[in-house]
Amino acid sequence: MRGRISNWLSTVLSAETRTGVITIAVAVVTIAWVNSPFVGSYNAIIHAEFGFPGLVLDVHHWAADFLLAFFFLVIGIELRHEFTVGSLNSPRKALVPVAAAIGGMVFPALIYVAFNVGQETLVGWGIPMATDIAFALAVLALVAPKSNPALRTFLLALAVVDDLGAIIVIALFYTPGLQPLYVGGAVLALGLFAILQRTRIGHPVVLIALGLGIWWLVFQSGVHATIAGVAIGLLLSTKRGPKGTLADRALTAFLPVSSYVAIPVFVFVSSGVSLAVIGACATTSPVFAGIVAGLLVGKPLGIVFFAWIAERYFGGRRDASLRRGDVWLVGTISSIGFTVALLINDLALGDTSFGETGTAAVVVAAVIGAVASFFVARRVSA
Repeated sequence: MRGRISNWLSTVLSAETRTGVITIAVAVVTIAWVNSPFVGSYNAIIHAEFGFPGLVLDVHHWAADFLLAFFFLVIGIELRHEFTVGSLNSPRKALVPVAAAIGGMVFPALIYVAFNVGQETLVGWGIPMATDIAFALAVLALVAPKSNPALRTFLLALAVVDDLGAIIVIALFYTPGLQPLYVGGAVLALGLFAILQRTRIGHPVVLIALGLGIWWLVFQSGVHATIAGVAIGLLLSTKRGPKGTLADRALTAFLPVSSYVAIPVFVFVSSGVSLAVIGACATTSPVFAGIVAGLLVGKPLGIVFFAWIAERYFGGRRDASLRRGDVWLVGTISSIGFTVALLINDLALGDTSFGETGTAAVVVAAVIGAVASFFVARRVSA
């Protein structure tokens, strides 16, 4: 059992570390493109529409609504794994990273609210709550390549819980209007999916077709379509058969789609921001200040403080090899929100004049957070 868990964790970490490096490269290329004389071609690409009768979307919405569902499918599988046989499979083991993740969501949201209270931009409070798993693991690999494996496990567990929180926030607060008929259809289809996967009828082709149907129903329901990916990931069977568990096989099949297609394409369509906007917003916009301060200050403070509370008053125990400085490093790295932060920014502010400001803030916070992680890692290892 321990060997299987180790192999699974190694697969996820290596794939997501590579994804983070690719994400960084795509973001750099995109920002350079948007700030070049060829920005018109970039806008033409992301606004190009295609599809089929009844469902025509532009590239940006295909990336955010469809491709990103594969990313959240992987998140759902990771959540199921962590809560069954992973680092969150017992209350004592789960308490510290879960508490740290909650603190890392609450503090940034409060800081954003403090900057934007009483303004229409208050709706963006969810933006600085997110941690980008792939980006964070890539930065950890770059700034601390010889770090304790328990540090990576702690960061992964925290980021997975953080993404669960982001999923709940999206479902509860960034759903504009529900269509009950489609919601009911999606629930019934998910129930059918749960049953079929345990029968001989549940061939992968049938399950994929049903999964696409579930995505369409969720998309039509008004709930953000990425929720379909999470729901399916959580439902996938972990019963071991001759070819392994269905969840493991799905992870093997869809992790490359998530890592090398969904996330890079979404970052490409979402991170295009003018440097002029960054300069103009840095000193004048409460949205910019709330997101940057929320991520860079709220994240590490919330993570470290709530982890301490969990250990001091609730009997939580982190891995014996993790020092307090390691928790500060995790907190600093977790300030990189990027993929999910950009998604929430798109949902909260995308249709307003503040959307580009939010994007600029997420990008700036990610760059500063990555640089700060380097110095904290040097300090911790000294």
